[in-house]
Amino acid sequence: MTTSTPTVWLTLKADNAPALIDYYVDTFGFILAARYGEGDRVDHAQLNWPEGSGGIMLGSHRPGGEWTLRPGTAGGYVVTSDPDGLYQRVVSKKADIVRPLAVTDYGANEFAVRDPEGNLWSFGDYAGEPTPG
Repeated sequence: MTTSTPTVWLTLKADNAPALIDYYVDTFGFILAARYGEGDRVDHAQLNWPEGSGGIMLGSHRPGGEWTLRPGTAGGYVVTSDPDGLYQRVVSKKADIVRPLAVTDYGANEFAVRDPEGNLWSFGDYAGEPTPG
């Protein structure tokens, strides 16, 4: 697989960023690449998706900050070459399944999960369409 430097990242804030980081690593399989902050405060964390370039940047929620998002309001789609295997993994971790694994009208094999903070995640094998041109 060819890798490149990611240019688009999902960003979110969390009420309990350390616990959410652990959840993403243990339940979904993200790889913790960086974490900055003291104690339970996460100023910045980077989690990479192991199947390609890109991932998540997140930190602790700070109400009134310059760059703040309410926890639990994000949603993302993550491409995986093995939706069946990942689905079994998240089910075994007792994740909150919002939409069970199924083939969509457009032929993708996907499922959706709500994380402990309320963010919605879809995982599937639909990698998008190529850029026209």
